[in-house]
Amino acid sequence: MHIRANQKIECALYVVATPIGNLGDITLRALDVLGAVGVVAAEDTRNTRHLLQHHGIGDAKLLALHQHNERAGAEKIVTLLQQGNSVALVTDAGTPAVSDPGALLVEAVRAAGFRVIPIPGASAAIAALSASGLVNPHFLFHGFLPNKSAARRAALQSLADLPCTLVFYEAPHRILECVTDLHAVFGDAREIVFARELTKLFESIHRCPLGTALAWLHSDPNNQRGEFVLLVSGAAPRNDDLDAQAERVLAVLLAGLPLKQAVGLAVQITGLNKNTLYERALALKQ
Repeated sequence: MHIRANQKIECALYVVATPIGNLGDITLRALDVLGAVGVVAAEDTRNTRHLLQHHGIGDAKLLALHQHNERAGAEKIVTLLQQGNSVALVTDAGTPAVSDPGALLVEAVRAAGFRVIPIPGASAAIAALSASGLVNPHFLFHGFLPNKSAARRAALQSLADLPCTLVFYEAPHRILECVTDLHAVFGDAREIVFARELTKLFESIHRCPLGTALAWLHSDPNNQRGEFVLLVSGAAPRNDDLDAQAERVLAVLLAGLPLKQAVGLAVQITGLNKNTLYERALALKQ
């Protein structure tokens, strides 16, 4: 049974997923909720008004809620709920509170004792995974990496040994720097999938080894345009013999050297991840 426009609905916060590009990718339930709530809290009210008008919902009351005003906006929305209003939360594209504003609001609403009701729908990460062909049984959604290269590489190093598919979001103006760092940390062999402009007119999905990824980006300026979901195949299972050898190398080095120096030399000798060897060295020391 659908909620009809102007029909009274439960006083709650509805977390509503909206299209990531194609305006047709919205559920009937989402449209019913957006037409029935008292207030729609939106990351950008202009974008949301366009979406609502496209679907014949022209009289919604909009309230701006974005990363710069989310705490103050959350207080307003809790007050609205206390006054008996129903509120829908949307972002510019996709599911709110997933690499987008919304988590602070949801936390505040739940703390105030009101229901939070998810209205599921489009997600760029899930759409990209479904079309990637990567066969790792698990994935880790990281979202946006740090803007600066040093911090970005440090974050990637912490993920380097995970056997699951890694999922990142990236903006076009950082795509070359980001892929340079992915290649530097993960090497040539692991696969990367560029899911670009998903559901939009110039959608493209390209898969290649990381060793050729930069060449593909440079082969056509259009390959660097649009919003990206990047998926990187998981680390290969570690060879137990190599692990045993690494422990022997660490044990010998630790016997005569400080921990950091021993780990640094072990990285050069074995080629294994520094963080992994450091953790193993700490365990051996203990």
